[in-house]
Amino acid sequence: MEQMNFLLEIISHTVPVVEMLLFGHCFYRLVRPFMSTKRGAFGGGMAYFLMMLTLYIVPFYLDYFAAHGISVLVSFFVMCRADRRNYGQKAFLAAVFFPLRWLTSAMAEILYDNLYSFAGRTDYMAAHEDLWLPLYVGVWLFYLSVEFLFMTAIVWSIRKTYIYKDLEISEKELFMVASPCIAGAVGCEIMQYYRSFYIMKAGSVTGPYEALSLLYSIVSVLTDIVVIVFYQRIRAKQEEELQNQLFAAQMESMMHHIQQVEGLYQDMRSIRHDMANHILTLEKLYAANERPEAEAYAADLKNALCVPGREIRSGNPVTDVILQEWKKEAERNEICFKCGFYFPAESKINAFDISIILNNALQNAVENTVHASDGKISVRSYSRKNAYMIEICNSCSKIISPDPRNGLPPTSKERAGGHGYGLVNIQKAARKYCGDIDIIQEDGEFKLFVMLML
Repeated sequence: MEQMNFLLEIISHTVPVVEMLLFGHCFYRLVRPFMSTKRGAFGGGMAYFLMMLTLYIVPFYLDYFAAHGISVLVSFFVMCRADRRNYGQKAFLAAVFFPLRWLTSAMAEILYDNLYSFAGRTDYMAAHEDLWLPLYVGVWLFYLSVEFLFMTAIVWSIRKTYIYKDLEISEKELFMVASPCIAGAVGCEIMQYYRSFYIMKAGSVTGPYEALSLLYSIVSVLTDIVVIVFYQRIRAKQEEELQNQLFAAQMESMMHHIQQVEGLYQDMRSIRHDMANHILTLEKLYAANERPEAEAYAADLKNALCVPGREIRSGNPVTDVILQEWKKEAERNEICFKCGFYFPAESKINAFDISIILNNALQNAVENTVHASDGKISVRSYSRKNAYMIEICNSCSKIISPDPRNGLPPTSKERAGGHGYGLVNIQKAARKYCGDIDIIQEDGEFKLFVMLML
């Protein structure tokens, strides 16, 4: 008998530890795709297990619901320490794991109690008292298996339905997604409280109440997953709208570029038309032996033609037009414009992609320099090994804080969401060539660096 009690004591302490370890593994599996490193995800799962184990070992009594909440909170801080980005998403993972862990345990406990009670009431078990220990062990293994299978299926569903794992989650979105989860956990705790109350008072719980509790847990889990699915559909629609807005902004930039080229073409047609008239006039003067007047006319025409139609020569007619037009725009706004840009003609970089970068960057530079005193804009390019760098600097009267969602400064333009898409388009063009952009704000200057790999 003493040996039996000793074995039961060992089992009763082993099962909770194994349960904590299994859920620590499930927590790791849940957060792994959202973390930048495997080590950070492992740290979150291990923190949950160790904290639960510590609270289980301590001599004072702590409610299991509270212990679970404290352990999840500790795991959240460990993840934030390991991966210092997207804190809202980590809060979402903690808020989701908290109720799902509790709901799966509630479902497994209901199945465990009813299975053990049913087996204990059979005539076979009454006739074989030596099988009570194997039955006890088998039912506990069933309990752990059900918990682990339920939680594994839930984690798999969340990882599959949560598509945009790298996107920031705002406070409002976090509240929207986490509220049903927290409400489900609180409701489950209330039902578990009354279940324990009836067991202590009456020794058992009625079948309808057990079925209702199990149904509530299942519906709560499904509700949490459905909310995540709808949230991801909303994000997908937002991403689609953003892509459409980016495309519209790119088309606007292209139309501006086309207008610049059309303006140059019209100037060339005008010059060609006037040259025919000038030649005809000179011919008539020489035919009338008006040599002094003809020479004076030719000198005036020579002076007029010596005025450069294109002051900037970057090595590509497309970039020449863009730079020249923005130089004129800057000078109209009394902004000093300096250009040291050259086009990498020997590379495979498309002139259209460079035009996107220059148009968007110079538009932003002019618009932000108009309000600055002693405005200056400089654009230059250079090569470093296999990297082609474009550097655009403009005067800036104040520091612009970056948007935490994408790391880019917000715009003052009244567009959808209050954000423009110039820098986003520049970044997309740079990443097309395995490059990226960097922004430095210092000494009253806003510096944009664009790197493209040659």
